Amino acid sequence: MFRALTISREFGSGGGQIARIAADRLGWKLLDNNLIVEIARAARVDPELARRFDERIDSWLHRVSRRSLWHGGLEGVAAMDDAACFDAQTMTQLAGSLIREAHQQGNCVVVGRGAQCILQKEKDVFHAYIYAPWAEKVRRVRERVAKGRDIAELIRATDECRAEYIRVNYGCEWANPHLYHIMICSSLGEEQAAGDILFAMRGEE
Repeated sequence: MFRALTISREFGSGGGQIARIAADRLGWKLLDNNLIVEIARAARVDPELARRFDERIDSWLHRVSRRSLWHGGLEGVAAMDDAACFDAQTMTQLAGSLIREAHQQGNCVVVGRGAQCILQKEKDVFHAYIYAPWAEKVRRVRERVAKGRDIAELIRATDECRAEYIRVNYGCEWANPHLYHIMICSSLGEEQAAGDILFAMRGEE
């Protein structure tokens, strides 16, 4: 029986909403934007600062210069009193700790943040990847960003950043089908996509 679901998503694919629908139907806890708030609370930083480092990686020079500072994972970082030492690496470590903790508690849907890699070896976790046709991604993103933004560039940059985040932190290729139980196109509609994921979960049990 599956106790957790991870949702990886292309930017503009509607993956966040699909995850919300799935969580509501299952009656499970959703870890998406609220994960940022939990990380900020653990690190004692402003949620906006945590959001700035969400699914990002630090520069190579920054990673090398700070490598020796990180030893304690969640416990070590949570002792910070301010934002002076907070960076993308800290964000990743805290996200990993909270995702593992959520899996231990069970009944959770986790969106992005490398959860498909962090929990890859757990047999009770179902992994889904959401993609969409380019035109649909452009339409969705246009509805949620300020007028005048370069939508095409924003989509490309965000997806490239997510792919790099997975590659650098977990040594995996983001869209590798072997990481997932199902890869589904959201052009079917968000309700339908969520239903298909849940049907596949039941079929795998």
